[in-house]
Amino acid sequence: MPRYAMVIDERRCIGCMACIAACKAENEVPPGSFRTRVRETVEGKFPYLRMEIRSELCNHCDNPPCVYNCPTQASYKDEETGMVLLAKEKCVGCKACVAACPYDARYVNHEKGVVDKCTFCSHRVAKGETTACVTTCVGGSRVFGDLDDPKSLVSQLLALHPAETLLASAGTEPRVFYIRRSGKPK
Repeated sequence: MPRYAMVIDERRCIGCMACIAACKAENEVPPGSFRTRVRETVEGKFPYLRMEIRSELCNHCDNPPCVYNCPTQASYKDEETGMVLLAKEKCVGCKACVAACPYDARYVNHEKGVVDKCTFCSHRVAKGETTACVTTCVGGSRVFGDLDDPKSLVSQLLALHPAETLLASAGTEPRVFYIRRSGKPK
C-alpha cells in the first residue's frame, strides 16, 4: 500500500498562487476559503530584507488530532492511502477538528454546513493522477508521491535534501515536508 506525502521545495516556489487557483477550481472551494495557501513573510531591515514564501495545506498526519477529536468519525485516516479524509455526510459542522488541527488547515464551508480541507486530491489519485496543485505548479516546487517507493521523486528528494515539517513538536507526524531555501544537499 502506498504511503502518500508531499514535498514542497521552497527554493523553487515563486509565489505565483497557481496552486491555490488549481485547488479552488478542482475542489469547488467557495470564495474566501482555502484548502491550500501561500504565506509570505518579510524579515530583516531595509535594505537587507529577505522574503520567505511557504505553501501550507493539510499535513495528512500519521497521528492526526483532527481525527481523534471528531465526535462523528467524519474525519478519518484512510487505511489504504494514509490520507486524512472527510466523510462529509457524517460531518455536523461542530468544528472540533478545526480546533484540534495545529496547522489551521481546515475551514467551515458555510454553503454546505460542513468542515472541509485538502484531501491530497484523493479523487484524482484514485484514478492514477497527481494532485491539482502539483499539476499546475509552474516552479515545480510541489511534489507528490509514495514515501515507501524509493524510486518516487518524493523519496529521492527527501534522501538528497534535509527537509523539515511544520510544528514537529506537536507530535502529529506530518506527511508534508519542506525543503527550505537555505537547505544544502545531504
